[in-house]
Amino acid sequence: MARVFNFSAGPAMLPEEVLKQAQAEMMDWNGSGMSVMEMSHRGKEFMSIAAEAEADLREVMVIPDNYKVLFLQGGASSQFAALPMNLLRGKSKADYINTGDWSKKAIAEAKRYCDVNIAATTDGGNFTSTPSQSELNLSADAAFVHYTPNETIRGVEFPYIPDTGDVPLVADLSSTILSRPIDVSRFGVIYAGAQKNIGPAGLTIVIIREDLIGEVIDGTPSMFNYQIAADNESMYNTPPTYGWYLAGLVFKWIKKNGGLKAMAELNERKAAKLYAAIDGSDFFANPVAAESRSWMNVPFTLVKPELDATFLEEAKKVGLTTLKGHRSLGGMRASIYNAMPEAGIDALVAFMADFEKRYG
Repeated sequence: MARVFNFSAGPAMLPEEVLKQAQAEMMDWNGSGMSVMEMSHRGKEFMSIAAEAEADLREVMVIPDNYKVLFLQGGASSQFAALPMNLLRGKSKADYINTGDWSKKAIAEAKRYCDVNIAATTDGGNFTSTPSQSELNLSADAAFVHYTPNETIRGVEFPYIPDTGDVPLVADLSSTILSRPIDVSRFGVIYAGAQKNIGPAGLTIVIIREDLIGEVIDGTPSMFNYQIAADNESMYNTPPTYGWYLAGLVFKWIKKNGGLKAMAELNERKAAKLYAAIDGSDFFANPVAAESRSWMNVPFTLVKPELDATFLEEAKKVGLTTLKGHRSLGGMRASIYNAMPEAGIDALVAFMADFEKRYG
C-alpha cells in the first residue's frame, strides 16, 4: 500500500527518509552486527549515537553551553510533576498561564506541590485565543512561570514569548519544538514529548539551565530528579534507546534540509495554505483568533456537522488519514508537523474544495 498523508496529532508522521534509513540499519547498525534496539545503552556503539544526537540537537536549536539536555522517559505529562519538584527551590508559588487542555493538566498536577497563581486564562473565550503580555498577572515571588506555547487540541498558539523578567520561564514545547528557530536563552526549561516533531512516542527531551538544577523538594523520586539525570548523562536507568536513535536521525534530517529557518518557512507556508482554504470558504470554519492560530494543529468544522463522517471516510479513501478532531471538540483537525510535506497540504486543500463542491 502507498504511504498516506497522516494528519495525526501524535504519534505523527516521521520523515520518509528517516524511516528508510532506520529500515536499512534495522538488522545491522554501522557494521555492528546488531540492531540499535539490541545494543547496551552503555556500549560504545550506543554511546556514540547518543552523543551525536545531543550534539546535533544543540547545533540545530543553538542551545547555550550553560544548558543541560536530558533524554528521558515518561512523556511530557510526567514533567507536570517533575517541574515543581525541581524548580520550587524553597518557594511555595508558581505562575501558570491557562490556554487550554494541556495547560489545565499541568496546573492540576502542580497544585499537588505548590500554590498556583493563574497568571491569565482564556477559558472565558472557550480557549480560542492567547492572552497578551499586558494581560499577564505575574507574581514577583513565583518560582517559575509555566505556559504551553501551542495547545495541540484546540490549535491555539502564542505569537510571542512571554517576558517574565528574572523569574524562569518554562515551556511545554511538545508540539512546536523544531518547527522554527527560538531563543533558548529566554527559557529556564523547555520540555517536549517526542511524538510530534522529534521521533516516536516514549522519549521526552528536557532542556534546562544549569543553575536551576540541584535543589529538589523532599520525597522527589530519583527518576524525576534532574540533577541525577544530568549527572548520569540521561542514563541513570536504561533510556529509550531506539527513540533516542530515531530522534538523532530526525535532527540530521533537519540539518540536511536547511535547519530550523527552512522548517519555519515551510511550516508557515503550509499553515497559510490551509487557513486560506478554510477562510475562503463558507463551508469550513476555524474558531481561533487569527493572531493565535497554530502552525502545527489546525482544527476546522463543517457547516453541516452531519457530513463529518462522510468527510473522514472519503478523505481516507484518497490517502488523507487521521483527520478526526479531538473527542472533546469534534469536527476535524489537521496536524501538520515538520514531516508533513507540502504536497500533503495541497492534497487536503484540493479534497476540501472538491468535497464542498459536491456537498455544499
